Amino acid sequence: MVNGECHNAWRAFDPKSAFSIESHIRPHWSQTGAVVFVTFRTKDSIPADVIHRWHREKLEWLRSKGISCDGDLETAVSSLLEKDRNAFHKHFRRAREIFLDTCHGRCLLRRTDLAKIVADSLLHFDGDRYNMGDFVVMPNHVHLLAVFFEEQQMRKQFDSWLHWTARQINLAICESGHFWQEEPFDHLVRSPEQYEYLRAYIANNPKKAGLKDGEYFYRRYQE
Repeated sequence: MVNGECHNAWRAFDPKSAFSIESHIRPHWSQTGAVVFVTFRTKDSIPADVIHRWHREKLEWLRSKGISCDGDLETAVSSLLEKDRNAFHKHFRRAREIFLDTCHGRCLLRRTDLAKIVADSLLHFDGDRYNMGDFVVMPNHVHLLAVFFEEQQMRKQFDSWLHWTARQINLAICESGHFWQEEPFDHLVRSPEQYEYLRAYIANNPKKAGLKDGEYFYRRYQE
């Protein structure tokens, strides 16, 4: 990205241009041509007790700002001042990423053949439905940067990636059932500086997690 623009028409999120927000378990922000950072994780990567603890901590965090949450958490978070809302998301996003790097669960994507299933899926429609940037397949999660050509395409592509790779991985390990946690996390990149930060984050993720060569799959987008 140079001067707010990426090669191949990649750019940072522009709040003055049209964008869409879809909600299911969590909101998904999308904007045609804007770079999005996506994280999806295996179902067993974060134990239920940790999820419950984070939920309690989120409620306590909100109460410290004078906001009670008797219903939808996202609604309560949206009522925060922008600086507090950003701080909230930054704090709990960091907690999630740090925990993922401790490699909980079976970490099946440590297997080269299974990681390649994911990598091949991410690249299958590259240049057709989206432009795929840097990505890393870690033992229990995936980080990627991408640009979608249509606002509504992002959510559909998430579902396609998760369903296809889960089916292929289950066939490879002779199992069935859910492989991924439902609803990936996504974040529209706000600036050239954040874009470069996230590229470095993806590149350094295996080292931070103490992984050896062959225990992850890293792809760097060649601009």
